[in-house]
Amino acid sequence: MHVTDDNLKLLATEFAGYLEGDVVDAFFEAYGIQFSAGHWCAGGFSDRFCRSYLEEPLDESAVGQISRVAAAGIKGVELNNEMFLTEHGNELVIDEAKIREVQDALAHYKLVPTNMNTNIWTRARYRMGGITNPDAGRRKEGVDYCLQTVELAKRLNCPSAQLWPGSDGWDYHFEVNYGKQLDWFLDGCVEIAKKAQSLGLKFGTEAKQKEPREGNMILNTTAKAALVAKTVNETVGETVMGVVIDYGHEQMVGNQPADSLYLLKRMRVPIANFHINAAKYNSNDEDRVTGTDDIWRLAEFCYAAIDTGYDGWFGEDQFTYRMEPIKAMSLSKELFANAMKKALRIYLVREQLTAAQDTGDAGNVIDVVKRILNG
Repeated sequence: MHVTDDNLKLLATEFAGYLEGDVVDAFFEAYGIQFSAGHWCAGGFSDRFCRSYLEEPLDESAVGQISRVAAAGIKGVELNNEMFLTEHGNELVIDEAKIREVQDALAHYKLVPTNMNTNIWTRARYRMGGITNPDAGRRKEGVDYCLQTVELAKRLNCPSAQLWPGSDGWDYHFEVNYGKQLDWFLDGCVEIAKKAQSLGLKFGTEAKQKEPREGNMILNTTAKAALVAKTVNETVGETVMGVVIDYGHEQMVGNQPADSLYLLKRMRVPIANFHINAAKYNSNDEDRVTGTDDIWRLAEFCYAAIDTGYDGWFGEDQFTYRMEPIKAMSLSKELFANAMKKALRIYLVREQLTAAQDTGDAGNVIDVVKRILNG
C-alpha cells in the first residue's frame, strides 16, 4: 500500500462520505490497495446439502468465472492448479490448451493473476492426507503435486503459490502421531519452499481450525503456521516461506486477526497473501461477504495491515451460495473499501490512538475511534 500524510488528506475531500461505484476504484488507486478475488467466488456453488444452488445454468468454466470476476470490477484473480490439469492414464499432467485458454482470458479481461492455490484436497487419492499422507508413496506424490503447482504459478505469472492443507489433519483422538505428522509436513514444506525460491516466487501456507478435517487441520492457527514457516526458513537458511492469513479462519478460532499481523512481523515471517470474507467463532468456514460482521474487528485488521506495511493483495475468498456471484463480489469489494477507509482515518490520528493506548484505559481508546467506526 501507499499511505502518506498527503494522501491521507484526501479522506476528507475526494473520499468523504460512503464509497461506492467508481469512487472505490479511485480510492484503491490512491492508496495502492491491490484487490482480487478467487475464481471460485464467481460460482457455481455446491455443498453436502445441495449439489447445486443454481436453478438457471451458469458457465462454470475457467473463462466463465474469470469473466464474472472482471464484471464485478475486480482487477486481480486467484487461480488454482486443478484448472490446468488433466488425467493421462494414472498421471495428472499439465494441459497446455487449458493454460493458453486462461492466459487468453486474463489478457482479454485485463485481469492480473495474483496467486496459485494448491487444491490437493479435491482428490480422493489424498483423502487421508496430502503431504502428510501415512502412505510414503502417496506422500511423495503429494509433494510432487505441490511442486507442480509452483511450476504452474510461474508459468501463469502469479507472484505466489499457496498450500492450504485441507486434507492434512485428523478427525479423532489417537488417529495420528502428531509429532510424526508435523515432521512430514515440515519436510514437504521445505521442498516446496525451495522450489518456489528457485523460481522467484513467494510461498505460503494457510491455517484453518477445521473442515474438511473435523478434529483439527494440521495448521489450526496462524501462530502454528508461523512456527512452521519459521522452522522451514531456519532449515533452508533463508526466508523463503510465509503465511497466508484468511480473515474468516481467524474468526473461526476466536483470534483477533490484527494480532496475527503483528505476530508475524515480530517473528519475521512474511505474509504471502490475504483472504478476506466473514465467519463466526467456532463455525465451519462460512466464507460470507466481507464486511457483514463486526466492523470494529475488520477495521482493526485493515489498520494493522497499514501499520505493519503489508504490500500484497487482498483476495476475496467467499462462497455466497444464495446470492448472484457478481453482486456478491461487488459488495465485498465495496464494503472492504469502506472498512479500509475507516482504518485510514484512524491511522490519520494514530498519535492520539497511541497516547490513549499508553494509558491502559480502554475507555480512552474508544473515545479516539468511536466516531470513525460508528459514524
